Parts: sequence; C-alpha cells; structure tokens
Amino acid sequence: MLKKVQHHLEKNFPYLQGKRLLLAVSGGIDSMVLLDICKNLHLEIGIAHCNFQLRGNESDGDELFIKEKANQLQIPLFIQKFDTKKFANDTKLSIQLAARKLRYDWFNKLLEIENYDFLLTAHHLDDQVETFLINLTRGTGLEGLTGIPAQNETIIRPLLEVSRAEIENYAELNQIKWREDASNASDKYLRNKIRHHVVPVLKELNASFLTSFQDTLGYLNAANALVEDASELVYEKAVEIKDDTIQINCNTLLAYKNYKSYLYQWLKQYEFTAWNDIYELVHAQSGKQVFSSTHLLLKDRDYLILSQKTISVEENTFFIDENTKSLKFPLNITLCQIDDILEPTKNVIFVDQEKLVFPLQIRKKKEGDYFYPSGMEGKKKLSKYFKDEKYSLLDKEKQWLLISNDDIIWVVGKRADKRFLANIKTKNILKIELK
Repeated sequence: MLKKVQHHLEKNFPYLQGKRLLLAVSGGIDSMVLLDICKNLHLEIGIAHCNFQLRGNESDGDELFIKEKANQLQIPLFIQKFDTKKFANDTKLSIQLAARKLRYDWFNKLLEIENYDFLLTAHHLDDQVETFLINLTRGTGLEGLTGIPAQNETIIRPLLEVSRAEIENYAELNQIKWREDASNASDKYLRNKIRHHVVPVLKELNASFLTSFQDTLGYLNAANALVEDASELVYEKAVEIKDDTIQINCNTLLAYKNYKSYLYQWLKQYEFTAWNDIYELVHAQSGKQVFSSTHLLLKDRDYLILSQKTISVEENTFFIDENTKSLKFPLNITLCQIDDILEPTKNVIFVDQEKLVFPLQIRKKKEGDYFYPSGMEGKKKLSKYFKDEKYSLLDKEKQWLLISNDDIIWVVGKRADKRFLANIKTKNILKIELK
C-alpha cells in the first residue's frame, strides 16, 4: 500500500515534494496510517488536531495521544479546542455540520499563519462510496454523484484510491496504534447506517464492488466535465456582464431545450434554493424577482438580471450640510467652492450655491419626482426619464438622487437639473463630484 500511495502522489501530485504539508489527524486509524505513510515518504509535515469536546474524557484522550505521537516523531503539532455544541446552537447547524465548519475554517487559517502549502486529509475509497450513497438518498444532481474530489484548492486527499480494508491491513502489518471513536459504532448517523448495513450488502452482491464503483465514478466525472463544457459554450452566447450585474438573454436561452440545466449550472454558486421559481422566471412578466441569501434575480423585459443584494441601511435618506466637504456613504461625493466653471461631465457638475437649500439630501426615487434635465426642453417626470433612457428595473432601484428642498439637483452620475447649474454670472460656484 505504501508503494501504491507513493505512485499515486508521484503521478497526480508531483508538486508536493518539497512543500510544507499539514495533516489533519484525529487519532483514528485512517489519519494515523496517513501520518505513517507521509513519514515514510519523507514529506515535510505538521499535524493539526481538533478537540471538539463532544466525548468528554475520550476527546481529551485523543488529544493526549496525538501529543505523545507528535513528540515521539518530533513533528510540529497544532491543537485547537472548540465548544462545538455552543457553536452549533448559535449557528443553528447540526453538530456534524458545525464541527465541519469549525474544522475547515481553522485549517485554512493555520495554512496561512504557519505557512503550510497544502492540507492532507485521510478520506479513502469507502468514504467515497458512503458520500455517494448519502447524496443519492437525499436527492442530488450529477455533481453530487461525482464523489469527493482528490484535490479542492489547498486540500488534498491522497488515500481516495485506497480501501478501508487496505488501511486496516497496513495498520496491522506496521503495528500502528490508533484511537477508536466509540460513536463510529452507533447507527445514530446516516453515514454509519450506510457503512454498517448498506455497503456490506453491496460488497456481498459484487466481490469487485469497489473497483466497479471507481469505474462508475470515473464515468460520472467525465459526464460532469461534458456538462461544464457545454454550459460554458452556451454561457458565452446567452450571458453578458454589464456593470456589476450578470444579464441572461431569455430568448437565446430558450433556444436550448435543456435551458433549466444551464440556469442551474450558472446560478448554483449564488445560494439559490427556489429552483422552480427561477425556471418560471424565464417566462414571467417584468418585475418578478427571486432572492437567495446573497443575490437577487430579476426579470426585466427579455433578460434575467443577477445582482448582489445591496447593503441594507436603516434610513434611505442621507443629508449634506453646508460645511460638508465630502461624503463616503452611500456615495463617494466631494463638494468644493471654485472660482471658474470647467467642462461638466457625467460625474462632475457645477451648481449655483445660492440656489441650494441646505441640508441637501441623497435619496432614491419616489412617486411624483420630476426635474428639468440639462440639454432638454422643459420639465420631465423622473419615471419618463428612466423609460427614455432605457433603465432596467434594477437600475431604477439603484439610482441615487441629489435633492435640494425636495427638488432634484442631479440624477447622480447621469444628468443635472438645469435650474441649479452655474453660469458666467454665478458668484458662488459649487463643484460636486462623484468619485
């Protein structure tokens, strides 16, 4: 088995030689075998151990066991204790998910702080089977059936081609000591039920089940790669990036009969869960929206527009008094008195300060707003201006206005109101700039 893992690393991870590697070591048989293999391969390693304080004296015993082993091997050791139950309660996560989040957040910090290049974990082939079956029983897409990746950014799993039986045999032949987690014998968790009652039946039905499973996993990963390739090709035709939004052309998208699959591929990373609502949005009227915890998907004419949720504020009106020289939030604006008018731009206007009523306001649109757009004749409702300028629904919601005594001075970054603009007769010229 040592040669098998060595060959696997040399073939798939040749860049690990000479790198500083952090091993996630629980004290169980899998991680203790990984530790022994890495030591025999003369890799530069350190040990990271999590004490989740879930099993009382047993958890402390695991920690002591790891300390003694690290001292014996003269390997750097890092230990972190977690109040896992409190964290799970505070975050409304299950104990398993809470422990996972605590574990990997700490590992990532440790890699950075201690200058390690990669984290190695002891996931093996039987873990692959169990994860596959867990996802299958819960319902999953193709991605959920492709197994645990051999590498995920800085996390590498060198034992994924090794079975639990091979690990146990290696431990016996090399007289490796480990700590047994009593909870592994319990059927309280779904993974344990699958491990104890489902996988043995599959192995009984097919003596070469693990080999067959590896082959199937390879086919599924190849199929998933095809899906990703097709998704990228359609993305180039149907999607454009505009400002800070992603805009999906519904007409182009609907030319593909599997349009729902493409939408899922493109949007899954944005934490959406209401997929049926998203699929219906393609055919919906303008103004319909679907929210995730982080993003908004809006139907606007022939487009689905994806944007990040804006930061919520307690008030939607912000004030600028006469002595204000700059404002950082919600916009980065500077105000200064000057002697001569320069050429205005979209981001710079010159106004007659004597026509202003302080404090000025920055706010969003409201019903009945109108202004006298510079360069145009007469008065125009703001809603009509938005329509003529082809504002999307999202653009309308995002647009800030600079206000004096409830009159629009400036549709910020777009067009000024000519009533307030400075001219050659103006004595007190105020330059207002959007940075």
